[in-house]
Amino acid sequence: MTARNAAAIASLVVLCGTAACTSYYEIPIETPIQPKMDVSGFQRVLIAGFISGGTEDVDANLETVRLLRSQLRTKSTLRVIEAEVLPLAELASTQNKERASNEAPGGAADGQQSAQPDAGPSIRNERDLERFQGIFANVAFWKRIGEEYQNPLIVTGTVLFTPHQASGFVMDNREVYDQFGRRRVIPVRTYVERKGFILTPKFIFIDGRTGSTLYSETFREEILYNAQQNTPALSSYFELMDRLVPNFLSALSSQKIRGTRVLLH
Repeated sequence: MTARNAAAIASLVVLCGTAACTSYYEIPIETPIQPKMDVSGFQRVLIAGFISGGTEDVDANLETVRLLRSQLRTKSTLRVIEAEVLPLAELASTQNKERASNEAPGGAADGQQSAQPDAGPSIRNERDLERFQGIFANVAFWKRIGEEYQNPLIVTGTVLFTPHQASGFVMDNREVYDQFGRRRVIPVRTYVERKGFILTPKFIFIDGRTGSTLYSETFREEILYNAQQNTPALSSYFELMDRLVPNFLSALSSQKIRGTRVLLH
């Protein structure tokens, strides 16, 4: 095809688009997204528990387990195992003490640690969480959990739900009226103080057959309200988790993004 012929065809397409296409239709479409993991080797999933912290107003460990189990019951082909939620922070703290005792001169005899979980370690920020990360690399521990529940896919990780404050100038629309009573809306820079929460979960997927980590992913969501607005912490937690749940589900099963496509007629 010569350049002249190509230009003629292009002109014809433009002409048809401007003259003949007098209406358009919006057609709904769905785009499939493949899962980030291959879970075909599993029939069951165990939401074991999370190391959580940030605020005492919400038990993020318990609430996250409940929410994810509920979502997987209806949106996954894996069978959800009903089990006690693991106090993972306490178990990790106990493992840390046992490890330190074994590494001390003379081994565990220099001060035997109780085999029972510790009582509620305080976790306020990301630095506090770092002290407990070793439990996720404890292959023997997770393999033992997997054997107890018939080798499922295990979901665990960390959830940090922290209060947050911010202040600064924002653009706001303000109504004004002139001397004739005519209304106008003008943008105004206003200094405001806001408060809210930051949710930072890390989801870790572990093979219950081997105890090894298959995949992990970290997310971050933030929400702010006017300082005068009194929003319960639990409501904010669920609002933020609603944004994250589709990302969590996309790791396990194929999802569909819904949209529209415009067709000219």
